[in-house]
Amino acid sequence: MDSFVRNFIIASIIYLGAASLLGVGMLWDDSLLSLKFVHSHLMLLGWVSMMIYGVGYHVLPRFSGRPLRYPKMGEVQFWAANTGLLGMLLFYALGIYNPSEAFRALTAAFGGLEVFSIVLFLYNMLATLLPKAGN
Repeated sequence: MDSFVRNFIIASIIYLGAASLLGVGMLWDDSLLSLKFVHSHLMLLGWVSMMIYGVGYHVLPRFSGRPLRYPKMGEVQFWAANTGLLGMLLFYALGIYNPSEAFRALTAAFGGLEVFSIVLFLYNMLATLLPKAGN
């Protein structure tokens, strides 16, 4: 298993734990309900997406009988996805408690990095799974 694949899976499990703790905290203390965006993104982009990336990078090339087209792109995507997610959630949370245009802009910028990481995954998977013309 490639190291970035393992890293995606480990990150996914960590995000599941963090999101679960935040979810319990939100049940315990209503003042944390303002962090619903953080909780839902930890679950969906953190736990679910990171697990899909890891399993997808490991399994889909094997199912297609082709090697992953751009393994280095998978490593870049790992760092972009995690940096994007953590930055987006950090600045969103800071913006809840100290509203400012700077926090909104940083939240959007890190969200853009997250979208960039998704595009990397899409491109890498399509380049791996779709046959070249003439094949």
